[in-house]
Amino acid sequence: MTGNITLTDHSSSHISIRGKSVWLFVVPASALVCLFALPLFALLWRAVEAGLMGQMLEPTALSALRLSLLTSTLATLAAALTGTPLAFALARWPFRGRAWLELLIDLPVVLPPAVAGLALLMAFGRRGVFGGALSAAGISLPFTTAAVVVAQAFVAAPLYVRAARIGFASVDPQLEEAAYAEGANQWQLFRYVMLPVTGRAILGGLVLCWTRALGEFGATILFAGNLEGRTQTMPLAIYLGLERDLGVALALSALLLAISIILLTILRRLENSAVLS
Repeated sequence: MTGNITLTDHSSSHISIRGKSVWLFVVPASALVCLFALPLFALLWRAVEAGLMGQMLEPTALSALRLSLLTSTLATLAAALTGTPLAFALARWPFRGRAWLELLIDLPVVLPPAVAGLALLMAFGRRGVFGGALSAAGISLPFTTAAVVVAQAFVAAPLYVRAARIGFASVDPQLEEAAYAEGANQWQLFRYVMLPVTGRAILGGLVLCWTRALGEFGATILFAGNLEGRTQTMPLAIYLGLERDLGVALALSALLLAISIILLTILRRLENSAVLS
């Protein structure tokens, strides 16, 4: 048995592939695609069966949704305010120890979420290394809404810093030299040259950061707990819903899936527009 398959590349030229060997690629590739598609299809199917819209109006679901939107937005805002100057310094300023600093910033991305949560608890918990100083200042982080924001920022901010750093590093050095030649200081260079040129990279980093914060689970449950209306975000409500209310868990899961698809589409459009420009 022989098969004929025509592939189209980005230049619209056609490449014809013939022969039995093509199925050595099609079969395993199809298996992986099915692994991605079938569980998501099953999730949406069961969510519709359970009454998606009705379940979304449950108090538990609405509370988790409001809290997740609030905390992930605050975590992203914190990442932007603190991560943008950090990314600029890493991209444009040569200094000793920069490689180690980049390693430290990227570490939370690959760190297991449970380890991240435990590290936050050991640092800022009531009996943590810095817990005494925080208590003396009247600050108690663990098992509060603020702890959710801290946990989300810890795991999500590195994604923003990385995207912004790549954007700043890609700016043509001649633009920087021209700005200095016109008498611009460091702040004017950053405000009127760097930010406009790297707008797509920064926006893409914000989308990645917000998405990661919205889906954070492991660090949040260890450092902030799972208190409804206070620290119970959507992923935590889904986890609890597996035992108490599967319909709510399915509805929130479908909503997170829809948000992920929308944000992924935005990222793809940003990437495509950057390539075309």
